[in-house]
Amino acid sequence: MSIRITRKGWLAIPLAFLLLATAACGGDDDDDAKADDGGGSGALSGNINLVAYSTPQEAYKEIEAAFQQTDEGKDVKFTESFGPSGDQSRAVEAGQPADYVGFSLEPDITRLVKAGLVADDWNKNDYKGQVTNSVVVLAVRKGNPKDIEGWDDLIKDDVEVITPNPFQSGGAMWNILAAYGAQLEQGKSEDEAKDYLKELFDHVPVQDESARKALQTFTGGKGDVLIAYENEAIFAQQAGEDIEYVVPDQTILIENPIAVTSNSENPDAAQAFAEYVYTPEAQEIFVKNGYRPVVDGIEGADEFPTPEKLFDITKFGGWSDAKAKFFDPESDSIMKVIEEDLGVATSK
Repeated sequence: MSIRITRKGWLAIPLAFLLLATAACGGDDDDDAKADDGGGSGALSGNINLVAYSTPQEAYKEIEAAFQQTDEGKDVKFTESFGPSGDQSRAVEAGQPADYVGFSLEPDITRLVKAGLVADDWNKNDYKGQVTNSVVVLAVRKGNPKDIEGWDDLIKDDVEVITPNPFQSGGAMWNILAAYGAQLEQGKSEDEAKDYLKELFDHVPVQDESARKALQTFTGGKGDVLIAYENEAIFAQQAGEDIEYVVPDQTILIENPIAVTSNSENPDAAQAFAEYVYTPEAQEIFVKNGYRPVVDGIEGADEFPTPEKLFDITKFGGWSDAKAKFFDPESDSIMKVIEEDLGVATSK
């Protein structure tokens, strides 16, 4: 049976306020970011340019503040940029300053490896370079009025589905792989899974550029179901939105990577922060913000339900194979054909 999650006992804060308070770009200006050198034993100083995808911005705000409470990080400042994962990765490749990068999927890191901006051993730590996990879920209106229990319900005649554009949003890629892989887990053929995606996208009226904007569209009243990161659904509940979410029986494990750039202007501080995000303190903040931790023994981790059939990116041969098969804008990839038939842009 799919797992239905209603409102949890978190503090309700209006979503519009949270979104306003965590604007896409922000932070200290360069003059203010220059801290005094005298900070005590082990203290670092200077500014970290943090560039990340849109959904973890609230978590990073808290983790930055916690890092600044440590002896090592108390003189470190942050400048932030949040946005669609692919756009953020391409911006760094094009020259946007970045010391620490956190994206929604591995190819956005490997793009920077190929550009010489991230070391090729970025994923050699105990967690393979991943800092958080999540799963793809189905967010619904309070009371689940359309009785959504799984993937088959999304293609009912009267159901409208919200999901972002996969040629802009990493979250959308995870959503599509979850939907396609779920069909295979149900015993369907690859042709039947492809047909399911075609039918599913006939139910999608708008495709935003990021998972966060898709959430705003859904909480703004459009659509019956939002395909989303589990943590985005939890964020909306924390923000006081009257939504529930269903963890379908078959879904994909989302893995979110981080790295320190090889051209960082503050590599010591960036590396220290990259190590801090794996501490129990930081992982607990991620958990509080709806992410599943990658570190064992983190408080609250056991509250996340386990889907009956949870698969990962290896089901598709890894990200290189998955991107070529589903999301290559230069070939007849599955989603390029589907989107072009719908008249939706597939350019970056």
